[in-house]
Amino acid sequence: MSKKLPLTLTASLLTIATPNVIWNIHLKLCLCRCVYCVNINTIYLTNPCSSLLLSDKSKGVTNIRIVVLGAKGSGKTSALNTILARENNPKPIRTVRCQAGQEMVLGRLVTVVDTPGWWMNYFCDESSNFDRGELALSSYFCPPGPHVFLLVIRVDRAFTETCRRAAQEHLDMIGEHIWSHVILLFSFGDWLGDTPIEQYIESEGEALRWIVERCGNKYHVQNSKMKDKEFQVRELIAKIEKTITSSDNGCYYKLERKVLEQLEGTMRREKERTRERLMKKKKQRQMARAQLGELDN
Repeated sequence: MSKKLPLTLTASLLTIATPNVIWNIHLKLCLCRCVYCVNINTIYLTNPCSSLLLSDKSKGVTNIRIVVLGAKGSGKTSALNTILARENNPKPIRTVRCQAGQEMVLGRLVTVVDTPGWWMNYFCDESSNFDRGELALSSYFCPPGPHVFLLVIRVDRAFTETCRRAAQEHLDMIGEHIWSHVILLFSFGDWLGDTPIEQYIESEGEALRWIVERCGNKYHVQNSKMKDKEFQVRELIAKIEKTITSSDNGCYYKLERKVLEQLEGTMRREKERTRERLMKKKKQRQMARAQLGELDN
């Protein structure tokens, strides 16, 4: 494959490890906005031993695909800009839809997907269906799937049990096997001063320690005020490559069948509710016209 991914993506690049099944799922909501102009309505699923799923380990890590997750205001977009050596917007704009960026970084083609955040005290069922759908389908913005998910947590805010449960539920919604691909990214690292990150993790309490352990003790600190940002990125890339080459669950994450089925059900119910609302409004307009006609008479 050339260094730049093609603008037209074939179904084979979205191959997922489940034998001989075809699901017809309408993913236009997210896929039609993908930077790669995905133009499919069917996802073909083949045997995990297929040559289409050859491990990146055998080829060397020449490209890296990242999805950034976290609560609103956690610094996800700033993380994307730091990794891709882009300038931050002086007036940050909240991410409402998945957006992907791609640059050559340290000799590697790096794709980073920014995602809508959840309210840090909102559990998964309290987030909107739209936001949950965006999160669940974020993997499709870096086909054939992300190598890692960066879970961004601010160090200048208390990480409570509510925050922990909110993060766990939103990640579990994406898939139960996601955690081996997750690296914690502690943002606003300048707030720590001279405090080692290990000391911060220990002092913050059980909720944060649980998250750290769930991620396999993989974490990185981002200090946006540090002048030598390339050094930080170099360290992060090294940790990502270590995760890729040491993963027991494959070199990149593949969206699970259960998640796709849930999404299909959610979209079907949303479509039905929309149809019912339109019918109700139509009936109300007809009744209003009828009443006006009676008044005219």
